[in-house]
Amino acid sequence: MSDRIVLLGTKGGPAIRPGGPSPTSSLIETGGRVIALDCALGVSRGIVNAGVSLKALSYILVTHLHSDHVLELGGLIHTAWTSGLSTPVRVYGPRGVAAVWRGFLASLDVDISTRIVDEGRPVLADLVTVTEIDEGLVLDEPGLRVTAARVPHPPLADCFAFRLEMPSGVAVFSGDTAFHPPLAEFARGADLLIHEAMLPEGLESIIRRTGNGTRLREHLIASHTFAADAGRIAAMAGVKRLALNHMIPADDPEFTEQDWRVAVAETWQGDLTIGRDGLEIRF
Repeated sequence: MSDRIVLLGTKGGPAIRPGGPSPTSSLIETGGRVIALDCALGVSRGIVNAGVSLKALSYILVTHLHSDHVLELGGLIHTAWTSGLSTPVRVYGPRGVAAVWRGFLASLDVDISTRIVDEGRPVLADLVTVTEIDEGLVLDEPGLRVTAARVPHPPLADCFAFRLEMPSGVAVFSGDTAFHPPLAEFARGADLLIHEAMLPEGLESIIRRTGNGTRLREHLIASHTFAADAGRIAAMAGVKRLALNHMIPADDPEFTEQDWRVAVAETWQGDLTIGRDGLEIRF
């Protein structure tokens, strides 16, 4: 079977609404490995709905520590464990991700210790290795090479894009980022660039529903990438395909797929995929 990526959740921001998309997380399957990239609320259900057994989970890559990317880190690993996980899981993420994992273990100590004794499960803490990363090589093994590049997402200092080199092709995930021309060099020649995107005309919609007014508007503009600029990065990088993810807004019926296509067409005329929850991309 060819490698595949499934966009499990495609919404920017942590809020969820009835019938709407989930916050951002993705599934990568390559060479028998099951990789979760970010662990937003709903990632466990998303992986199962994609037809993958949670007990096959191999790696987790975390771009940064905003809740809409890491809220279900512990929940994913724990749910995999209660589903029969007995093999190691390696987690790679920014400074602080180890504390997130330790805090989860502490918060569920009664449940975890009880299940180890009562149900004969392996010691959960022993299955998981957490590595806090910086820019550069993250892991390198036959059939999979992962590198990271820091991208601007203020006020957080540690936010990473990931480049995955697999037998069937190269995929780059932008992570949450403001428009960042150096990302084009990091994504140079990739088969697929999955980039966050925001519609300028959607800003007021988000603010009306979420609140915070001026402060929220300032954050969105300083920390995220307008759709046309995502297209600009794809063009500069010479990628074969661009997919939009972490979309702002993703759950407003006033904006359709056509709005996103029109916005990106200003700068990118190549192959374009508009993300939606459960969308599968094969190489």
